[in-house]
Amino acid sequence: MTIPSYMLGLVIALLIGSLFHLWLDGGVGRLLFFLVLSVAGAAVGQWFGFWRNWMVFPVGTLNMGLVILGSLLFLGVGYWLSLVEIHGTRSKRDRV
Repeated sequence: MTIPSYMLGLVIALLIGSLFHLWLDGGVGRLLFFLVLSVAGAAVGQWFGFWRNWMVFPVGTLNMGLVILGSLLFLGVGYWLSLVEIHGTRSKRDRV
């Protein structure tokens, strides 16, 4: 891949992460979380397409279809996992 392809993939991933954050209306921590997830998903999507030799909507050397799909998949799963609330169990001594 070329430097412009990396930059385009990064811009697309950051745009998707920002739009996802705008849609869900979160704070600054959530914005950073979504941006990291989006970039990681885009990188995994590009790698997966290269590994399987699949090209979905190629833009130069960038596999735009799998970049977008990977980004959205990571954002969806990451958001779903972030909704989990951990409740501590109380000991027997606290219940009495």
